[in-house]
Amino acid sequence: MSMQRTCLSVAAFAILLSALLIPTPAQAAPAAQTPPGSEPYSGAPLCLPDTYLTDPGDCLPLGPAAFLTDLARQGIAYPSLPLPAAHPGSDLSQVNINYAKINLEPYEPAPVFSSLQDAVAGTNPVRYLAGGDGLRYVSYTQRADQNGGHYVLLPSGEWMRASPAAILSTFQGLVFRRNPTTSFGWIFDNTTPKSSPSALAPENGQPLVKEQVVPIYKMVEAENTQWYMVGLGQWVERRYIRQFQLKTTPPEGVENGRWIEVNLYEQTMAVYEDSRLVFATLIATGSDPYFTRPGLFKVYKKKATENMSGAFASDKSDFYYLADVPWTLYFDEARAIHGAYWRAWFGIPQSHGCVNLSIGDARWVYDWAQEGDYVYVWDPSGQTPTDPKFYTQGGA
Repeated sequence: MSMQRTCLSVAAFAILLSALLIPTPAQAAPAAQTPPGSEPYSGAPLCLPDTYLTDPGDCLPLGPAAFLTDLARQGIAYPSLPLPAAHPGSDLSQVNINYAKINLEPYEPAPVFSSLQDAVAGTNPVRYLAGGDGLRYVSYTQRADQNGGHYVLLPSGEWMRASPAAILSTFQGLVFRRNPTTSFGWIFDNTTPKSSPSALAPENGQPLVKEQVVPIYKMVEAENTQWYMVGLGQWVERRYIRQFQLKTTPPEGVENGRWIEVNLYEQTMAVYEDSRLVFATLIATGSDPYFTRPGLFKVYKKKATENMSGAFASDKSDFYYLADVPWTLYFDEARAIHGAYWRAWFGIPQSHGCVNLSIGDARWVYDWAQEGDYVYVWDPSGQTPTDPKFYTQGGA
C-alpha cells in the first residue's frame, strides 16, 4: 500500500512538471523583436570559411567568410599560396679562401714578418698593416699555432699573428620560377607575433626566427610605426621584418631588360630579367654618413676577388682592410655589390657605401650579372640624400 502511494506521488509530480515546462498556446514565449532598420533573419546558414566576391545566395557570407572576402577585395589571398621559389644550392656559400681576423687593439698597427720564427718572437717586422677602428681581415694559405698564438701565412709569403675566422653568415635568398602573386618578407630579428597591431597586445602564435620568410597580408600604421599582418591575428612590428616589394616595370633608362634593384629602405635586393623576378634577398647597404647613392648605374667591372681598404676620417682612424672580398660587381665608383664574409646580419645599413650580401647570394648575383647590366638604387622613404656633396668614391 505504501509503495503504491509513492509511485502515484512521483507520477503526479512528473505530470505537473511537464505542464509547467511545455507552454500552452496562451503561454507561448513572445517572438524575438527585430531591431529597427535591420533585415529579419533569413534562415540561411553561415557560409563555410571561403572567399565570396559575389552573393552566394544559399548562405550568409559572415564571420570568417566576411574576413576572407575583405582580404580578397584588397588583393590578399589567405591562406597564401606557396612562393614559386627555392633557395639556391648551398654549395654557392663555399669559397676556397681562408680568412683570419686581426684581433689587436683597434688603433694598433699590425706587424708583418718575413718568417714564422720572427712572427712568434715578435721581432724584425718588415712592415705594418695600419691601425684603425674598422674591420681588419687577411686571407692566408697556411696556419701555425705556437705558444698559445695563431699565426697565418699570407699569399705574399709573409707571416702575421691573426685568428682564423669562419664565414659569419650562410643566409641565402630565393630563386624564383615566376613572379610571386602574394606579398612576403623576411624576419629581421627573432620575435613572436602580437594579437593586434600594438606593443601592448598579447603574443599570439609561434616564435618567428631571424631570416625566416613569412607572408604579408596587410600593413597598418599604429603607435607611430608600421605593423604587418603575417597570419590571422598575428602582427609583427616594422623593426622585426623587411618587406619585399615587387616592381617588374623596368626603371627609366634600362634598355636591355636586365637590372638589379636595391631598395635602401627595406634593405632588399631584386634581380629582374625581361620584367620577371629571378632572385630576391636581404642586403646591407651604406650607413650614415656613408650612404649608398640612389640612381641608375651600370656594372662596369666584375672581379672574383678584390682587396678592399680605406679610411674616411681625416686622421684615418677608421681604417679598414678586407682581403679577398669575393664576387665583386663595381657599379658606382668604388661602390660595389659583393660578398661580405665578416657580416653576421643582413637587413640593416652597415657598410661604407657598398651593397653587402652573404657569400652564397653574392655568388649567385655575380654568376648572373654581366658587365653593362643596370643597377637601380632607390629609397621609397625618401630619407637617403641625393645631393652629390654627400658622396665620396665610397667603399666596402
